[in-house]
Amino acid sequence: MLVIMSEDGRQMPRLNLQRDSPQLSKAQLDYMKLIEGQNAERVRKLALQRRNNVIIGSLIGLGVLSIYGYSIYSVKQEKFLDELD
Repeated sequence: MLVIMSEDGRQMPRLNLQRDSPQLSKAQLDYMKLIEGQNAERVRKLALQRRNNVIIGSLIGLGVLSIYGYSIYSVKQEKFLDELD
């Protein structure tokens, strides 16, 4: 069971809609459904943003590693120090 703590340290009771629905008005139930829908939309947007961030971060990392690898490969091909010896 999930226990939610309020700001002053007291436990807040978990809401059971089947047991507590007669005590809630229709407006309160509609508002809860509206907030749940908004929360689901927010979670969907955050998941999409997280996926995009991972893709962009991976592409940037791949670009950096490619430039580094190419630089190391290019320096290995140069023979100017061999001519000085």
